[in-house]
Order: sequence, then C-alpha cells, then structure tokens
Amino acid sequence: MKTASTDLGRLAWPVVIGVAARLSNVSAKMVRHYESLGLLPGVARTDSGYRQYTEADVRTLQFIRRGRDLGFSMAEIAELVDLWHNRKRASASVKRIAQKHVDELSQRIEAMQAMQRTLGALLTHCHGDDRPDSPILDDLAGHAF
Repeated sequence: MKTASTDLGRLAWPVVIGVAARLSNVSAKMVRHYESLGLLPGVARTDSGYRQYTEADVRTLQFIRRGRDLGFSMAEIAELVDLWHNRKRASASVKRIAQKHVDELSQRIEAMQAMQRTLGALLTHCHGDDRPDSPILDDLAGHAF
C-alpha cells in the first residue's frame, strides 16, 4: 500500500506548496495558514517567491493534520509542535496537554449526551401529527411541556 510516508523518500526536496499539501493531506490554503501562525517557521522561497517545503516541513504538516484530526486546538498543536521539536522535553508536558484535551472531550461528550436525552424526551412528548401544539417548540420558547 502506498502512503504519503513512502512517497517522502522518493521525492526531490524541496517541494512546492501543492506537493507539500498533497503529501500532508491538507489544503494549500491551510498550509499558508499554518505558516502564518508560525507552525512552519522559515519556509524558504525561490527568487520568484514560490515557497519551498522540506521533508521536515511536510512531516510537521502531517503532525498538525493528525493533531487536528484528534481535535486539538491550534494553540495546543503549537505547543505540541514545539515539544515535538524539543528533544529535551519532559513527556509529562506532553501528557498534561493530552490529559487536558481528554478531560475537555469528556465534558463535551457529557454535554452532548444531556442534549440528546433532553431532545429524546421532547420527541417522546411530541405527537408529530397535524395538531399545532409542539412540546419541542414550547421548550425552545422556555415553556415546560
């Protein structure tokens, strides 16, 4: 199976933004955005102004993409990228960020489950027929059903 990782070893580096975007599975617009946030510092440019991305830049873009897939905020990803590049880091720093994120995800899941229970109860009380009365609308309007 061919993956972006296996593609990396076969390329002539540096690459242009379109290739970097394809290899990291993000859009060119997002590559520019991540660069503007300082997550890809010092991207070289040709004399004509084209960005030139190294293999390390593409690996950083892949790291960012995976962080986004896991729901980390851009601030958390910036901190994780810094830790990833810092070989003297303590793994406790990484774990702290991940634990905080897991705790926040748990809170969001609990809140969504509460919403689901509330909506389920409202659906149970709604007849869903031709009558105009609707416990769902009453609840949204602030009236108990």
